[in-house]
Amino acid sequence: MIHSAKVKSLIQKISILSLAALPLSTSSWASASAGQSLKCDNVPALMSVFLSNHFSVNQLNKDVKEHTIALFMKFIDPNKQLLYKKDVEQTKKQLMDLFDTVKNGNCAALNQIASTLTARAEENAKIVAERLKGDFKLDDNTKYQSDTKKRDYAVDLEQKKKLMDAAMQIQVATIMAGDVKLDKAKQQLTKRYDLSVKRTKEMDSSKMINLFAESFAHALDPHSDYFSPEQLDEFRINMNLSLEGIGVSLSSDDGYTTVQEIITGGSADRAHALEPKDKIISVAQDGKEAVNIIDMDLSDVVKMIRGKKGTKVTLAVVRSKGTKSETFNVTLVRDKVDMKEQAAKISYQTRKVGDQTFKIGLIDLPSFYGGSDKNARDCYLDLKKLVEEATAKKVDGIILDLTTNGGGLLQDAVRIAGMFIKTGPVVATQDEKKNREILADEDAKIIYNGPLMLMTTRQSASASEILAGAMKDYKRALIVGGDHTYGKGSVQVLNQLPAGLGAMKLTTQMFFLPGGNSTQNIGVSADVALPTFLDTDDMGEQYSDYALPPSKTAPFIQLDAAQSKNPAEIWKPISSDVVGVLKEKSAKRVAANQEFKDIQKDLDEAKKNEGWIKVADILQRSNKEKDKRKDRKEKATTAKGRQELWLKNPLVQESINIMQDWLSYSKEHLTLK
Repeated sequence: MIHSAKVKSLIQKISILSLAALPLSTSSWASASAGQSLKCDNVPALMSVFLSNHFSVNQLNKDVKEHTIALFMKFIDPNKQLLYKKDVEQTKKQLMDLFDTVKNGNCAALNQIASTLTARAEENAKIVAERLKGDFKLDDNTKYQSDTKKRDYAVDLEQKKKLMDAAMQIQVATIMAGDVKLDKAKQQLTKRYDLSVKRTKEMDSSKMINLFAESFAHALDPHSDYFSPEQLDEFRINMNLSLEGIGVSLSSDDGYTTVQEIITGGSADRAHALEPKDKIISVAQDGKEAVNIIDMDLSDVVKMIRGKKGTKVTLAVVRSKGTKSETFNVTLVRDKVDMKEQAAKISYQTRKVGDQTFKIGLIDLPSFYGGSDKNARDCYLDLKKLVEEATAKKVDGIILDLTTNGGGLLQDAVRIAGMFIKTGPVVATQDEKKNREILADEDAKIIYNGPLMLMTTRQSASASEILAGAMKDYKRALIVGGDHTYGKGSVQVLNQLPAGLGAMKLTTQMFFLPGGNSTQNIGVSADVALPTFLDTDDMGEQYSDYALPPSKTAPFIQLDAAQSKNPAEIWKPISSDVVGVLKEKSAKRVAANQEFKDIQKDLDEAKKNEGWIKVADILQRSNKEKDKRKDRKEKATTAKGRQELWLKNPLVQESINIMQDWLSYSKEHLTLK
């Protein structure tokens, strides 16, 4: 299974989704016949429905127009290598005028923009062909600014050639780092630009209108979207977990296909060969030549990687580590997602401190799985059994790993929270009119009342953030891991459009924690923060274009309801003194731990590098990393080996250490009643 980020956001990743009926039956849709693409005269009705029902953006003001235009420019020229500055100024003016002409069904400006794109793509292909035809050599000292926010469009042909010379050096080096000779790398790059011309020529009026509609939807917030009929079909296919593929969620970032999430139970997860933020630069079918996919449309990449069960696909991957990058090949066997791998699992760890022995239950919950099918596995029921088992085995503490959990239904968070408190509100949803609905745990039974720790990272999102945030508000659990969770605090509705014109996804509500804060934008901060490779300025809601700001509502926490009057079920609220002691002890270990040192070093170097890439760094090989990948690959072939890899994760190991400190401190100072 493989997801584009656009479709995946509807299914699981950072998404809480509901179905609701919006006022779509207007006369403005009448010109569309069943199964057709979106037409120019359909756009005003689509925009009207978005603005009438969005959580906070309800007018087509200057900001919305400018945001739409900025996103459209980002879509058509993500690397700022195609258009000249004068083209950009002209295109922005054409798009601004389009907001008026579209009311009369006139989208001629989009055809003019498409013609400009084709002309510039042909020009770039010609430049590349000329440069690579002669005595082209790699220059180790060549640097290229990959962060498009830190460079502008070329003003003339001479400046464009200079920019493209640096880009070609990096592109050829990247291809060669995958064990490709110089002549072959030059051929591949030339072909890539030729394909870019072909794809640009295929940008007909229908595709340009879809692109404008998507840009408008994203201008409201990152999670509102328009889906063409083809994209809606892809969503329906991906909803079927038996789909055969490699099990990754992909996004497109500045022309690169980037791994966004590894789907638990897929072949990529079982192989332990890919990581979030890896860039895939080429795809090769079994026994066939690799195809360069840089700048390729994401939907086309998805089709290349997806395939029949049992077949192989080889990916050339670029992984950044601080200021350096390494390129390597990964061969995966396409397979169905194994739902058993997605299920919650428990391990028991024994730690000895002096004459005291502590038993710790470590539960991995990679996703909030389940659904309407009564025969499907249910994450709450699975987790409940594991917690009951751990309680029966008299564990001294439980650690719940949510580090890769992208969330799910709100009700899952409520039911799971209810295992650890008596009763009480867990989450509230609120619309733009301040209408608020509170979801509460009403089951008075506490399954486990001992020390509880939740592990989170910036991959923990949606319902995971609600669970972590609620437990933190009630002082019921210690939050350990990355600096904060993802920060996705909004609720979307999905509606299919009339006449088979696709679908729209729209943000209509925000959700709030018992203390009154939203997780939107800022997420849930860790009580004890540990370095992770995800702690970068490109991971999290706050780094998304036009993310909605944080919000607040009146607190609705009920501390008395959450605490039991039964002595056997009373739980000890976490005090600031305990958190302070645990942070101090952990900081000393982290400072001395080589794995955490390496992570922090990479984070510091990446920040210092400020987006610059050097040819010499791309070509440099890391034998140490190659050995690590080989070890992971060998162990990942068995369930036992995968469990071992999980337990060896420095984040998991340090969380166990912190739990050990907590239990020891509690025995000495805070004997639990």
